[in-house]
Amino acid sequence: MIRLILIGLFLFLYLIVFSPALLVEWIIGKINPTARSKSSLWLVQHAFGLILFLAGTKIEVRGREHIPEDKPVLYVGNHRSYFDIVIGYRLIKGECGFVAKKEMEKILFLRRWMKNLHCLFLDRSNIKEGLKTILTGIDYVKNGISIWIFPEGTRNKGKGMLDFKEGSMKIAEKTGCPIIPVAFTGTAEIFESHIPWVKRSHVTVTFGEPIDIKALDKEQKKFLGSYTRQKILDMLPEDMKGSGETV
Repeated sequence: MIRLILIGLFLFLYLIVFSPALLVEWIIGKINPTARSKSSLWLVQHAFGLILFLAGTKIEVRGREHIPEDKPVLYVGNHRSYFDIVIGYRLIKGECGFVAKKEMEKILFLRRWMKNLHCLFLDRSNIKEGLKTILTGIDYVKNGISIWIFPEGTRNKGKGMLDFKEGSMKIAEKTGCPIIPVAFTGTAEIFESHIPWVKRSHVTVTFGEPIDIKALDKEQKKFLGSYTRQKILDMLPEDMKGSGETV
């Protein structure tokens, strides 16, 4: 329980005590929006690094060299834990926004930090608003900002992966950016597998080779979500493959 308390205290201090930093970031953004997003990313990455330290999480990274240095990408990962986002932000290259559920936008101070980081809030119950979110993501990629999505739509507490929503691939389809499949192993063991305890965990994050949509055949392009899902499944250990459950 001590790890959960320490993480909770840190988040409280960061979001409340350091809230004046948002004013500084706002001023920076008025002068240089790019500088604001980079400085916000630096602050958040270091905060997440401390959270992982407090949680006792050890991360093994594979295939990070597959991420291009000179172009934005669409990161596509399996989703098992809130810590997927914390770890993901520690490992990205360049600016990147995560697609989060609409409910996250209601958290006052967190909302502002997320917007500084180009995060998108997806309303899955409103098709029209969902389309606007995807169009914003397309604009971000065209302006050099990567996007990270979890196409299962929710956290999965079982083996394997839930089906992907084919529409989740629109950002890559419309921009032609590479898709980077990402496989998380061990993140649920940090917290979700034994709520409310936060325990030490060895996490493996595997970045697959970029998927070039233009190089795919007609059938693969038609079912790009299923194709990408299979690439991630192939990177998971055998004991994690199978049908999943939502949480």
